Amino acid sequence: MEEKHWTQKDYPPSERPYEKALAQGIETLTDGELLAVVLRSGTRKETALELARRILMMDENHPGLLKLVDAGIDELCTIDGIGTVKAIQLKAVAELAVRLSKTRRPDPVLFRKPEEIAGFYMERFRHLRHEEILLGMMDHKERFLGDMVVSRGTENTSLLSIRDLFLQALKKGAYRIFLVHNHPSGDPFPSSEDITLTKRVIDAGNILGIALVDHIIVGDLVYVNLMENGKLKTEFTSMNL
Repeated sequence: MEEKHWTQKDYPPSERPYEKALAQGIETLTDGELLAVVLRSGTRKETALELARRILMMDENHPGLLKLVDAGIDELCTIDGIGTVKAIQLKAVAELAVRLSKTRRPDPVLFRKPEEIAGFYMERFRHLRHEEILLGMMDHKERFLGDMVVSRGTENTSLLSIRDLFLQALKKGAYRIFLVHNHPSGDPFPSSEDITLTKRVIDAGNILGIALVDHIIVGDLVYVNLMENGKLKTEFTSMNL
């Protein structure tokens, strides 16, 4: 006899996220109910909503949706009731969320304050498990020309070629640049290497006529900016977004 898997029609009225979304709006659904809609069906022992709640608790120390970004497909498949197809569906939802956070931008993009840079790149960088350094480029009116990753490193460090960085800026016709990089530990306080790198970029930029407007270090929903009024700061305080 074929095993029965719980579907939306089998739910009690209080656990039918589709009906709730239609009646009250999709924004009223809880995280678990949204995941249940994605999963569509549960197992022979539980509904999709119950399965979704177990997924949200897969990391008991840090329950919630962020685990979907951090967990790999293999890790998701270790959850009872989650096979390869459902794991890929969950990872696709997480990836869409990350991409959406990067595509909501005004036109044209203007970066005039450190919090604007930090807010724009926070979601892109805060989930990485290795360090990356991004170069952002602007014209003489501070209009955004584009960005690119110029260094990928390990959990603790990354290597950057100052020469290659400015070659890219010159190719783009940039007058001003900024740097953004992450600390996988979640603590954005700058290291001595971060400060040395910033000084080297300032010095090279002064020779080439390309100003470094800021260097943002991203942690977990916090950031530090290393520049103030065109000069390297001497004291650093992390700020929340």
